Amino acid sequence: MFQFSSQDFIAASRRIAETLFYAAIGGIALGLAGLPAGWLSGAILTVAIAAFAGRPLLVPSWLTRGIFVLIGISLGAVVTPETLNGMASYPVSIATLIAAMVCVSVAGTCYLYFVHGWALPTAYLSSSPGGLSQVMVVANDIGADLRAIAIVQSMRVVIIALGLPAGLALAGFSGHAVRHGNGPLTMSVIDDLAILVAVSSVVAVIAYKIRFPGGLLFGAMFASAALHGSAMVHAVVPPWVANCAMVALGAVIGARFTNTPVRLLANFMTAAVGSFAVAVSIAALFAFGVTVALSLNVSDVMIAFAPGSVDAMMLLAIALHLDPVYVGAHHVSRVIFVSLVMPLVARRLARATAEPAEPQPAMPEEPPRKRPTFQD
Repeated sequence: MFQFSSQDFIAASRRIAETLFYAAIGGIALGLAGLPAGWLSGAILTVAIAAFAGRPLLVPSWLTRGIFVLIGISLGAVVTPETLNGMASYPVSIATLIAAMVCVSVAGTCYLYFVHGWALPTAYLSSSPGGLSQVMVVANDIGADLRAIAIVQSMRVVIIALGLPAGLALAGFSGHAVRHGNGPLTMSVIDDLAILVAVSSVVAVIAYKIRFPGGLLFGAMFASAALHGSAMVHAVVPPWVANCAMVALGAVIGARFTNTPVRLLANFMTAAVGSFAVAVSIAALFAFGVTVALSLNVSDVMIAFAPGSVDAMMLLAIALHLDPVYVGAHHVSRVIFVSLVMPLVARRLARATAEPAEPQPAMPEEPPRKRPTFQD
């Protein structure tokens, strides 16, 4: 029988504390600096550096599962009655966005599969224009290469978060940065928050039990989105809780870089840059077409069509004084579409490319037995 001694408990606790400490350093540094998705990207960066340095890192499964539920609740809070109405106000633009995201996924998958020789599930999830957290949850479930996916997805998020605002600023579309929080946690929102957490957690567990890919995150996200979109609940997870969840998720992702050779990392970086170029080129073509055909604001369309994380894109929309309803409606549509399609496609690809079982040698047929007769 397996026994967990006090020495093992102390050693594991130290590894967990050390891992979260590295994550907190990077997450706080980039998060307080105002970098979009900085809490997540900074944690990934510092923990990955510690992993390359050979530090013993550990994030237990129970903590990882709680992180997934918290992030799902936070993502669902993006949905509001206004964004749902906005989704109905821009049918042509949203339909074009969905077509663009399909093309981005297909082209990116083909690039990584044919040019770099990646496995189809890893290539697809690396190219999927969804949030990093959703993609990593699905990748963990189907056994895809988390290190490769994390590098490609993180590179795209960082380049878009840093490069797109700079490009729009150079073009004269930027404004004064305005940061909006979710508001302090007060007694007036305790009831709503309790309902939000309870319902989202139950749905997350149900989705997990029925083996829906990424069920903990997606179940919580869809439940939270339904409660917020129907205006049944107005409370949201406090920003410090959401930031802590992002930092902890960064620790989970960064710890995956343990024992990664530098040469392999360089190969991943090359693939990341190429995949980013493919994704941005295709998204820009579709965005340009929508801008010309519908006479929409260039900056609104560029932020709405950018295949970056939802939180980063919404922060950019607020900072650049863009139309939050237009941008939010498009990113919510993208997240819903990708969240529904991505897990199913990823699982099908994983099954299609799985190693077939070795055929068993055929047993020699027994000679037909003589039928007994009355003489016998």
